[in-house]
Amino acid sequence: MAALRRLNKELSDLRSRPIEGLTVTPDEENMLHWKCSIKAAVSGFNRPDSPYKGGIFHFNLDLPTEFPFKAPSVAFTTKIYHPGIDEEGHICVPILRDQWKPTVTLSSVLAIIQEKLNNPSPDDPFEPDIAVQLKNDHNKFLATAKEWTKKYASTP
Repeated sequence: MAALRRLNKELSDLRSRPIEGLTVTPDEENMLHWKCSIKAAVSGFNRPDSPYKGGIFHFNLDLPTEFPFKAPSVAFTTKIYHPGIDEEGHICVPILRDQWKPTVTLSSVLAIIQEKLNNPSPDDPFEPDIAVQLKNDHNKFLATAKEWTKKYASTP
């Protein structure tokens, strides 16, 4: 199966060149299902203090049997107050939608997800109300995002 060969190469690349702050654990029973987590950066969106600082955000990366010809799906399992991540945990990144190409590596996908999490933007949101708040009431956005990070993404 070409997909398994490709996945093994992708995993090998991730192990030899890990992405700082990101962990990937493929399911031993099903190589098409990966459990991942991002330790949020200390700083983000051109500010010294990210509202996600200290948070660890878990998500599943599921690869279709047609991979790499179809994009993986991503769903966060940790609740996060973010304009680009909806209530079901789906993340809004073009590379997982209309910009997918078979040549895109999973390392690239994971780096983009990490970047999106660490740097919320009101542009192209999954959660328009949060995007409006980020744009128009930045302090309230920061306070709510910090509160959710503490409540849902902090390690005990």
